[in-house]
Amino acid sequence: MCGIIGIVGTSDVAAALYDGLTVLQHRGQDAAGIATVDGNRVRLHKGNGLVKDVFDSPQQMELLTGRVGIGHCRYPTAGSEGSDEAQPFYVNSPFGIALAHNGNLINTDALRREVFEQDRRNVNTESDSEVLLNVFAHELQEQGVLSPKSAMAAVAGVHRRCKGGYAIVSAVLGLGLVAFRDPNGIRPLVLGKRETAAGDEYAVASESVALDILGFQRLRDIAPGETVVITGRGELYSEINAPAAPHTPCIFEYVYFARPDSMMDEINVHKARMRMGVKLGEKILRLMPNHDIDTVIPIPDSSRDAALELANVLGVKYREGFVKNRYVGRTFIMPGQSQRAKSVRRKLNPIPLEFKDRVVLLVDDSIVRGTTSQQIVQMAREAGARKVYLASAAPPVRFPNVYGIDMPSSEELVAHDRSEAEIEKLLGCDWLIYQDIADLEAAVSGPKRKVVSFDSSCFTGEYVTGIEAGYFERLRQLRSDEAKRKKRAS
Repeated sequence: MCGIIGIVGTSDVAAALYDGLTVLQHRGQDAAGIATVDGNRVRLHKGNGLVKDVFDSPQQMELLTGRVGIGHCRYPTAGSEGSDEAQPFYVNSPFGIALAHNGNLINTDALRREVFEQDRRNVNTESDSEVLLNVFAHELQEQGVLSPKSAMAAVAGVHRRCKGGYAIVSAVLGLGLVAFRDPNGIRPLVLGKRETAAGDEYAVASESVALDILGFQRLRDIAPGETVVITGRGELYSEINAPAAPHTPCIFEYVYFARPDSMMDEINVHKARMRMGVKLGEKILRLMPNHDIDTVIPIPDSSRDAALELANVLGVKYREGFVKNRYVGRTFIMPGQSQRAKSVRRKLNPIPLEFKDRVVLLVDDSIVRGTTSQQIVQMAREAGARKVYLASAAPPVRFPNVYGIDMPSSEELVAHDRSEAEIEKLLGCDWLIYQDIADLEAAVSGPKRKVVSFDSSCFTGEYVTGIEAGYFERLRQLRSDEAKRKKRAS
């Protein structure tokens, strides 16, 4: 999962891109980069680390001149973890294109061969984003001319060849900003507009919160399969140029990744998480109407909305029982199991007063590998809890996510091939309860039901794009912690 942003402004946009990336930092802490278009030059700076660390001197920002630009913050999925994987990527033919990508292609190996053998282009990294950039560049070169119409035709070619989940922002010299989204709308992309005395400015971003912080009005989501072209003069063109497909946004965005103050696909993330808590509370009352829960405690941060509503449904106290160290990153998106394990106790510290002699219900947004949950349950016991129950606002994660979230090989998922009773024993809690998939999807859809189906593949094993034979074995070789350890050691 990554954060992307693109802006067409009436003055230099680098500072706004920087601010937007800091708001999207929760989507990736591995690397960051900004590319701007200044006349007939692309100016690019990127590197490993947080946004503030990659852009740690005024001189770097001063060099990023131009009124069209894109930005990216990365967390690693199937690619390697070196600095050469930082985005945006750039190719100089045709015209000069910089591109940033959120998502994951599932036919990267075949595309890589095509790009080399058929398109006569070389890919220097292991990143599927660089492969996608070269596909787009080839398709644009095939058009022969540069215009909004030719850019849209090129993106149609990308849709024909690329398979998976992707949201893209790209800066094309001589044209402007080109942004597009996969035919299923798996990965989010939001369009905004800002009126200034010098004229209209446009922005696209992974989440609406990046637009809010910059003073852009959210216009709408970019539709599945839609291409938006914004010229350097601020002219906007749009077209849906992919074959019709079911709209299935990633449900894990709403469970964990997105900020609660974001709107994506007309769904308010904060409200969706509140509804998850209501559904989970109702399930607890069905299963244990005479429960003995004294206190509901969220595992901060993304479970707070669900935990508060769950406590209201149960009629018990909601309490903050953990203090979070704000200077430790999100453990889910850390690149190795050892880093995740070490970070849990550095990240969270219990408040014994809220645990001592109580039956506590800990609420988490989801349980993936189980390492964090296991340690937090132990911390609650050490803080004096009489019983420790654990509730997940999401169903058991039993399958890898292949569209851009680093859920590893199935064998590393705590729920894979285990019953809920077995997971409960492994995590060390007195009772474990999961959300039902139907309740989760209903909670995210909400009463307006603007979106009726989702990519819930990590819970159900049903992949909307289909999966080729042998793909999961290749994924295991790339994504498992052991594979990443060997790659870092080599």
